[in-house]
Amino acid sequence: MKYKISILILAIGLSLVGCKSKNQNHENMQDQQHPKDVVILSENQMKAVGIKIGTFEMRNLTSIVKTTGQLSISPQNQAEVSAIIGGNVKQINVFYGQKVRKGQVLAVLEHPDYIKLQEDFAQVANELDFLEKDYQRQKELYEQGATSGKQYQMAKSKFFTAKARYEGLRQRLKMLGINPDDVIRGKITSTIKIYSPINGTITAINIKVGTYAEPGQTLFVVKNNDSIHADLLVYEKDLHKIKIGQKVHFMVANRPDGELSGRIFAINKEFEPDVRAVRIHASIEGNKKDLIPGMFITGHINTDSVYTRSLPVDAVVREGEKYYIFIVDDQALKNEFQHRGQTQTPEKLHAFRMVEIAKGAEDNGYVEIHLLNPLPDTTKVVVKGAYYLLSDLKKEEDAE
Repeated sequence: MKYKISILILAIGLSLVGCKSKNQNHENMQDQQHPKDVVILSENQMKAVGIKIGTFEMRNLTSIVKTTGQLSISPQNQAEVSAIIGGNVKQINVFYGQKVRKGQVLAVLEHPDYIKLQEDFAQVANELDFLEKDYQRQKELYEQGATSGKQYQMAKSKFFTAKARYEGLRQRLKMLGINPDDVIRGKITSTIKIYSPINGTITAINIKVGTYAEPGQTLFVVKNNDSIHADLLVYEKDLHKIKIGQKVHFMVANRPDGELSGRIFAINKEFEPDVRAVRIHASIEGNKKDLIPGMFITGHINTDSVYTRSLPVDAVVREGEKYYIFIVDDQALKNEFQHRGQTQTPEKLHAFRMVEIAKGAEDNGYVEIHLLNPLPDTTKVVVKGAYYLLSDLKKEEDAE
């Protein structure tokens, strides 16, 4: 009976010892846990993942306004060519995509009305000389009192009416490209020529040989792509940052590997009603080959630069809607040793604490840093490999 009691007491004692051991292990594990925003790595681990440490830098950073738009041509560099007087298309001298120069003949029209117009001009021109001489004679007689005022006024009226008609017909002939002096000499033509008003490329031909071209109908469209520029939309919140002369960088679909640049030369003074944005116009520098009006573009505008605290873009990580950096935290490392009951380790360790910041302007691989809580300028910061530290924190959270 004594042996049975002794065995029972021994079993209970071992059980209590076992429970105490488990509690102590759990407490030790709790003591070894560091804060949730701190990552501790050895130097070998840092080298393996490429973590580099630096400090804040003061730099001139240019803030950027992102924008979209399309390539466009100013109105003075595109033309819709029409005929002043209708006529039948006799000849077409150009084709789609052909480059033309200002004054080049695009087409030839013919019609009997052209002949009638020249005949009217020639008749008025011949009458005008007689009417002018009669007006001068009646004027002299009237001044001498040798004729009535009525005859003088009639001669004057006929002369000035004929002169006005003469000048009107003369200008119409010149607008049609017909030389009035040739008409006076009896040289009549049944055709007129349609000329290009600008240098450019033929982008549309709306007639065929034999068809009748109505007055005012668009026969050809000519566009000068050499003067192509960028039309960009800037939203209301960014408009105060935009000025004439600022640098613009943008990409087009047919040049995915090449960035184009230019400068703002005009800013509209009214909003685009659908998007609450203002259209700005920027010149294009360098080679404009293969650029076509209407191409969609994306870009950014470099606004005023500021001298500010900055870090490389690789130093900033994003978690949700917030931005963070990692700083070297020696105090966190000391606290970790105290929790573990250690004063040193076989290899050197480093503690990195995640700190929330506000992100500012980004330029040339650097980003402006706005600290939510003050830090010394000499604070050591992870400038490369910050995303690895963020991933390590997430793993610890998932494990918990």
